[in-house]
Amino acid sequence: MMIRAYDEDYVVSAQRILGDMMDFAMNTLEYDGDTFFSMFIVSGVALQFGKGNPSYVAGRTGCELAKEVLRESGLKVPDVPDEMYMDKSPEYWSGWALAYYQWYTGRTFARIHKAVSIATVLDMYPVLHEADIMKFVAVMDEKLQDYYTDTNLKRLRTGMGLSQRELAQLSGVALRQIQLLEEKQRDINKAQVLTLFKLGKVLHCNCEDLLEI
Repeated sequence: MMIRAYDEDYVVSAQRILGDMMDFAMNTLEYDGDTFFSMFIVSGVALQFGKGNPSYVAGRTGCELAKEVLRESGLKVPDVPDEMYMDKSPEYWSGWALAYYQWYTGRTFARIHKAVSIATVLDMYPVLHEADIMKFVAVMDEKLQDYYTDTNLKRLRTGMGLSQRELAQLSGVALRQIQLLEEKQRDINKAQVLTLFKLGKVLHCNCEDLLEI
């Protein structure tokens, strides 16, 4: 069973806060969704949110979070009142749904956004906003799988200029096992820690860098 970054009790709060952040940023501050979400990621706020830092997923409003993103990005915070509407917009839904997806999958916001833009998420709104959230999860999973065609293992191996056979010889991990992991016929997330350690030692990376999250 996957160990998630924070307790399920916080998920509803996290969804509401991220939804309000996106609504406020796009509809009140008039930022383009993808531009603002990129600032959210680069600012470091996304990292704290994804880790489940209580002051981010429960301790402040979405408007406060949006303003922190601006401050951390070195931008002036406009002197506008905080606005959170009862009628939830598509922009709200984009943040609400992404907060759940990030929590459920354990993928970083950066990895998610690289594969699926906010504009694409907004395009899903007419069909999915009234559906069970797991339908959104399934659609997002498909999109990320289509985007990330190479496993982290293959990307790191080729980045080091190693063939599969060379990695097998240097790490002591069987060539066939490396092939199966790179072809996604064997789930690297379920590999033995010793296997990940051996591969990581040769590839100069941490074990978690090899996982597909």
